This record gives sequence, structure tokens and C-alpha cells, in this order.
Amino acid sequence: MSELSHRRRMLVLAICCMSLLIVSLDTTALNVALPAMRRDLDASVAGMQWTIDAYTLVLASLLMLAGSTADRIGRRKVFMAGLVLFTLGSALCSLAPSLEALIAFRMVQAVGGSMLNPVAMSIITNTFTDPRERARAIGVWGGVVGISMAAGPVVGGGLVDSVGWRSIFWVNLPVGLAALLLTWRYVPESRAHRARRPDPLGQLLVITLLGSLTYAIIEAPQKGWASAEILLFAGLAAAALVGLLVYEPRRADPLIDLRFFHSVPFSGATVIAVSAFAALGGFLFLNTLYLQDVRGLSALDAGLYTLPMAAVVCLLSPLSGRLVASRGPRIPLLIAGGAMAVSGLMLAAFDAETGTVSMFAAYVLFGLGFGSVNAPITNTAVSGMPRSQAGVAAAVASTSRQIGQTLGVAVIGAVLAAGMADPGGSDGFVAASRPGWWIVTGCGLAVLLIGALSSGRWARSTARRTAERLAEPVAGGPAAAPSAQSSAARTSS
Repeated sequence: MSELSHRRRMLVLAICCMSLLIVSLDTTALNVALPAMRRDLDASVAGMQWTIDAYTLVLASLLMLAGSTADRIGRRKVFMAGLVLFTLGSALCSLAPSLEALIAFRMVQAVGGSMLNPVAMSIITNTFTDPRERARAIGVWGGVVGISMAAGPVVGGGLVDSVGWRSIFWVNLPVGLAALLLTWRYVPESRAHRARRPDPLGQLLVITLLGSLTYAIIEAPQKGWASAEILLFAGLAAAALVGLLVYEPRRADPLIDLRFFHSVPFSGATVIAVSAFAALGGFLFLNTLYLQDVRGLSALDAGLYTLPMAAVVCLLSPLSGRLVASRGPRIPLLIAGGAMAVSGLMLAAFDAETGTVSMFAAYVLFGLGFGSVNAPITNTAVSGMPRSQAGVAAAVASTSRQIGQTLGVAVIGAVLAAGMADPGGSDGFVAASRPGWWIVTGCGLAVLLIGALSSGRWARSTARRTAERLAEPVAGGPAAAPSAQSSAARTSS
């Protein structure tokens, strides 16, 4: 892709951020609408988990396929296809006549969503080739997450109270169509220098692993942890994981290139993404049910209560990007892990949600942590990797986020359901939610510890060695692009 002017690069960044906005806005607005959807569709806690996890599960399963496909056939082409499917899925969700139909249409949304964020990040990586400029662009990208967290609950709450929960999907339609037209007009096409071949067996193993694991976790409180059905799905997940570890290294073009994980910063970013987004998924799930079912707030008021957290995320994300650009990822990761752990501890050990001031303090701390974590995750995932594999590397990072959010909702929702005498009521919610807040605390501590271990000098040296190996020609295949190794060397420094 030829060098673009500064103005054109900023325009490409803005268009990519539009796709992130509708995906993130959809998720945050949907959380506020959960109680209204549960009443209207007569759904259980598990049903509400599936409205979220059906989306994140399909998304996580297809992200790496979308990233490698975009590298092979063209990033703009796949990005535009994703916008079409996501917008169509949103329209179908607004018309869903039942919970089962809504879950199915959320899966259509997810197929489109899998072609958006990782491909958009790959477009950004190939548009902003200077490491510092790229880090600032990623900071702006992270700021959009903050904007969606601020706007989603308020916009979603207002729509739910005034029009109904179906209207939250309408917001995606004009933004999706506008992004589609602007992408066709202004985003240049780009591909990897060496096309990666499809890996259908690897894709099937990923779907089996994530689907079986999520089903087992969500359905276990109702069916029993030791039931034959749950043990069967847990066994399928374990077998699929073993299959991936054995099969993928044998392929010249694997769906998941396990060599990426020889880089300690990349591996650390993957685990940090799972931990941080598990904490986010659990936080939003518990919080929206507590505010509306226990405190009796309207959807709009519940959205307004989350503004302190969302505002901090919005402010911190671009600042975190600048800090990563100037000082590296270590400081933002330590801030993120410490703040998220303290927030979870306040809610787990001190019942901070029962007092308005202490609850807002916990919200602000969580926003401080989550606002600091996105930029170092993304920058670490794509920096140091050859630009020819940017789509796959970005997709692994995006997949880690979605796996984290899927597991966060599944595990914390299952713990909540198991601890409540009446899964459909609000009695005993605070006591039943306490183990969930302890899980959020543990996720924050994981971010803190792994962030410290994966951002030192030794960790950076493993990233440089991994970049050199990835830039080497594959046996039996065409040589890597001459610019790949030099790019890796520049971005990993």
C-alpha cells in the first residue's frame, strides 16, 4: 500500500473507529437492556448470558479466520462485507420475536463483527507504519471504547425507557451504512505479501473448543456440574484444545501460528486481554442486574450511574496510548491491574455497591484500570510482528478479548445463578454476587502480575527473536517480503 497523506491516514483511522463504535456501543447498550429483555422474553439468567455470549462466542471463533482471510483476499473487501453483515444482523435483532430468534440473529451480527475490529486494526497497522504514530492511533482507537462505554448505557437506557429494548439495535443502522460508503470511497485495499492458506480443521477445532467450554459453564448450574451432558462438553473442549496444540504446529500456514507465543510480550498481552475483558464482562453483567433489579433504577438511570466509570475510560484511553508511545507498556499495565484489583476488592470484601459514594469510587477505579489496559494490549500484539501477518496478530489479540468477555459473563453468571435461591428474583443478590466480584479482583491481579513479568528487558528480547523467526521464509513457500523483517525490527525496539 503506497504512503498516504496525513489527512488521508486520519480519515482511514476515523472510518475504522466507526466500526469499533457500533460494535462496542451495541455491547454496552445491550447490557443496560438485559432486565427489560428478560421480562419481555421471559428469559432466565442463563438466557441473558446467551444473548451476550452467543455473540462473543461466534465472534471469538471467527476472528482469526477473518484476519487471515483479509490478509489473503484484501482487507477493505472483508471489512466492507463485515459492515454489511453486522448492519443486517442489527436490523434482524430489532425484529426478533423470541429469545431463540434473538440469539440466532446475534450470531449473524457476530459473523459480521468478526470481520470488523481485527481487520480494522490490520488496516491501521498498515496505514500507520511509524511506531510512535501507530501507538497514538491505537490510543485514539482505545478512546472510542471509552466513548462507547460512556454513550452506550445512557443512549441504550434512554431508548429502552422511551421506545423499548429493540430500538438499541437501530443505532447501528445509519452508522454502519455511513461507514460502508466511506470505506468504499476512501480506504485503500491492502493484502499480505504472502497469502496464507485456509485451515478448515483448525477453524473447526477453535469453534469446538470455545463453544463446548462456554456451553458447559453456562448450563452447569441448571444441569449439574457432574451431569453427563456437562462432562461431555467439557471433554470435547479438552480434546479440541489438545487437537489444536498437536495439529497446528504441523501446518505451514496454521490458523493459529503458535510461534507468536514464543514472544513473552505477545503471550502476556493475550493473557492480559483475557483477564481484563473477563473482568469487564462480569462487571457489566453484575452491575446492570444489581442497579435495575435490586436498586430498582430505570434503564436510563442505571446507564447514568455508570457514567463516572465510562468517563474515566474515555479520558484515560488516549493518554494510555501516548504513554505507551513514549515510555512503553509497563506503566499503563501496572496502573490497569492495580486499579481493577482494588475496584473488585471494594465490591467483593466491603460491599461497596451498597453505598452510593463507595460504589462510584469503585466504578472510577475500574474505569481507571480498564482505560489504561487497551492500548498496551493492542500495541504489544501488533508491534514486533511482520506487517505481512498483521491481520493474524491483531485477530489473536481481538480473539483474546472476546474469549475473556465470553468467559467472564459465563463464569460469573454461573456463579451468580448457583448462589441465588430464586434465579429470577433479586433476593440475596448482593451475597450471591460476592464470589463474582472476587473473580473480578483476581482478574485485576493477573493483569498486574503478568504486566510486570511481560514488559521487562528479557521479555522484549524474546519479542525481537520471535519477529526475526516469523520474518524468515517458510520452507516450501515464497520468501517473506523484504520489508517485513526491517519493520519487525523497528517496531519491536
